[in-house]
This record gives sequence, structure tokens and C-alpha cells, in this order.
Amino acid sequence: MTLFLSNTLTKKKEAFVPIDPNNVKIYSCGPTVYRDVHIGNMRAFTFASLLNSVITSILGYHVTHVMNLTDVWHLKGDGDDGEDKMELGAKRDNITARELAERYTKVFFDAMKKMRLTNITHFPKATDHIPEQIAMVQILESKGHTYLIPGDGIYMDTSTVPNYWHLAWLEHQNQQGWARIANNAKRHPNDFALRKLSKPQEKRHMERDSPWWKGYPGRHIECSAMACKYLGYHFDIHTWWVDHIGVHHTNEIAQTECCSGHKRVNYRLHNQFLNLGGKKMAKSEGWLITVKSLESQGYDPLDLKYLFFTGQYTNFLDFSLEALDASKHARRKLNDALKPRYQSVHHLTYPQLQNSLTSSEAQALLTWCVDALCDDLATPKVLALIHPASKWLTDDTARVMLWLDQHVLHLGLGEPSEHNEIPDHIRDLADRRLEAKKHKQWADADKIRAIIQEEWWIIKDTPDGYELTKV
Repeated sequence: MTLFLSNTLTKKKEAFVPIDPNNVKIYSCGPTVYRDVHIGNMRAFTFASLLNSVITSILGYHVTHVMNLTDVWHLKGDGDDGEDKMELGAKRDNITARELAERYTKVFFDAMKKMRLTNITHFPKATDHIPEQIAMVQILESKGHTYLIPGDGIYMDTSTVPNYWHLAWLEHQNQQGWARIANNAKRHPNDFALRKLSKPQEKRHMERDSPWWKGYPGRHIECSAMACKYLGYHFDIHTWWVDHIGVHHTNEIAQTECCSGHKRVNYRLHNQFLNLGGKKMAKSEGWLITVKSLESQGYDPLDLKYLFFTGQYTNFLDFSLEALDASKHARRKLNDALKPRYQSVHHLTYPQLQNSLTSSEAQALLTWCVDALCDDLATPKVLALIHPASKWLTDDTARVMLWLDQHVLHLGLGEPSEHNEIPDHIRDLADRRLEAKKHKQWADADKIRAIIQEEWWIIKDTPDGYELTKV
């Protein structure tokens, strides 16, 4: 069984070969916890979790997976000057930056749990790893890769970095177009801050003492320091959005490889954007559709996850409520088909599942689905295979689909609780309808009944109030 992945480093689809078969190491850039994570973020987290599941459940490797929490100094742009998202968020919510981080870290974990993205091993915080960041800057300083701009910060001298633009695949003549925000004190436009120094007159929410002066970490150093602590200087896979290719990941490679003197990561995987109205969804741009806001409109977070699986992670995916409705109904069809044959197959490994199948149809379905997942995580192909199969289910084919869901997709397919649990928003609507009837507001009661029915629930009046049944 071979997994093929689109490696940004080589611009090729390559066979995955782990450094250590006993422990595959993955690092995924995590959220900046200054406000709610939006559904564009959730697409990247879903992709990272899916990758983990395929390597663990199909290839059979143990995985150590790290996803950082950025809770200090993340600027609105890619430069080294400007407004700090954490400081701005603290002012917006009238709390400290630490309180802000705690609030939105909880929101992030809640969204991850609802979308069943629970296989990440470590969630280190940037503020808990300041000593590691400072130590890395000191190593770079001792090797002659840095310079000090007095009153500003310690900067990485990119002219000392061999193949600095390798990840971004830029020729020398095009590099100027990728220059960061201008700073007349920089030696080169693309040099970047490793550690910023606080101004004597300013007081920031999150700043620490350092050998140079009180300050805070640069935009990129936190990822390098935390990845090295938990995964070492050389590990298997690094993931996140495509917008990290030209700046964040390029700089992260530069500073880490200059520290270690050898290759950083074997596979760089980047997922494309989730688009809304032709534009990428980004918190800084005001596009803020969240898991919670979709729940309030009657959607299960797993409906959103299903929508993500309808697109290849390397391709753009357009979000709309119409597309989400289609995913909601498609997931419900699979639920309805699998519910009568539901069984827990968490205990079965992939080889055990293979050996348990007695029909050629089920064996073929499993082979086709696994081949699709091993072909760069091609979830659209998997969905295209299991939907027709759900129309001619046998015990064997049902076991295949349930295994794929319980070990890889995690869409909650066929679970008995799916039709028994009444969502809070449906219960609220039913209570509002009951109140409208008490006040003889019959037109309002009828409108609410229609809304409930659109959500595939039937409401029946009873002497005690009402009874709700899933269609």
C-alpha cells in the first residue's frame, strides 16, 4: 500500500516514505486565537486530520501530529511592521490578550470536536515556548545569519540562506515582487524579524525579557521552535494553506535549516482556499462564517465536513448555502442507508477488515476507496464510490463503508443517535411554535411548522405540548 502526495517542494505527486516507520511526524500550522475560527480555517484543519487518519488507519503507522496555537504577535500582513492581531483583538473585546487567547482557544477546540478532528497529538502555545524561540535565534546569531536593527529587532539575513526561494519556486529576477513591507534599515527587502524589540515607551500585553531587550517573537520563529521541540529538526510532513508558500513557510525553512544545517521537511502539502463570492475566506478580510453560525441555521458541522470532502484539497472549493444543502442531504441519504446495518468496527484494523470480507463486491469497493484515498487523499472519488454502493447494501459492503467512516472520514454515518437527538435550534423552534399557539397566533405557528419541516423534522401536537420525529 503506497500513499502518493502532492509535494510542493518538488511540484510532483510523490510516494510517501516515512523517515521512521515507527513514528510518522506531522506539523500543521494552527489558528491565531484572536477571534472565531472561520470555515476556511476548518477546511485546512479537516485536510490535516484526514491525512493523519489515512496514514494511521490505512498505512498502519503511528503518527505524532503537532498543531500550534498562535497567541502572540501575528500581524495583519506578512511584513514585520503593522498592527498585531492579538493586541487589536484584546482592545476590541476589552480584555487582556491572554484572556482573548483563552477565549478563542476554547472556541477552536469546540469546533474541532464538533467536526470530529480529534486526532492531533499536541497543541503547543507560542507563549509557552519563548525560551525555545530565543535559543533558536541565538544559534542563528552565533552562525552569522542575523543582524540587529537597534530599537527594532533581530533580523534574519536572507542573503546567507542557500536556495532561499526553493519552496516558492521563484527565479532571481522575480524575487523583488515578493519583497515584504519596506524597512529602510533592512539589508535586504526580504529579510525578516526573528525577534522584535519593544519600544521603551510602549507596553504590550505579551512581551518577555530576552538577551537583547524586552520584546516578542517574530512572525515565523514560533513554528520552527515548537516543531523542533516536539518533532526534531527533520520530520516528515508540514501542512497549511497555499498562502504560506511564499512567505511563512519559505522563512520557516530558512531559519530552521540554517540552525540545523540539513533538510527540514520531506513533504510540504498545501491546501487551496475555500472561496465565498469569488474571494478567499479570511478573518482579516471580514469573511467570517463559523461552525457556530452554520449550526444556528440548522446545519450539522459534519455536513460542512462532507462539503469539504466533495473537493480535492489541492483545488479551490466554492462555498454556498446551496452547496451545503446538497452536502447535508447527501450525508443524510448515507445515514439512512447505513442506519439499519450499523455496527461499531473501531476494533478492526485494515488487514482484519480485508480478511473479514466474504464477497467480491465488498472487496472491490474497499480496494477502490483505499486506492482513491492513497491517490493524494481523493475524497471526491470515495464519495462517488460509496453513494452507488449504498443502494445495494449487503452486510459486507455496509461493513466497508462503516469502517471507512469510523477510521478515516469520521462523518458519523449510520450512527443511531443521528435521528434521536433533537438539535437545540429545532427544540427552540418547537417551543416558539407552542408559545405562538398559546397566544392564538396561528399564522406564526404555521410558519414555524414549515421551517421545522424544511429541516426534515415532523412536529405533532400532543396534550402535553408536542412530539418531534425525524423524517
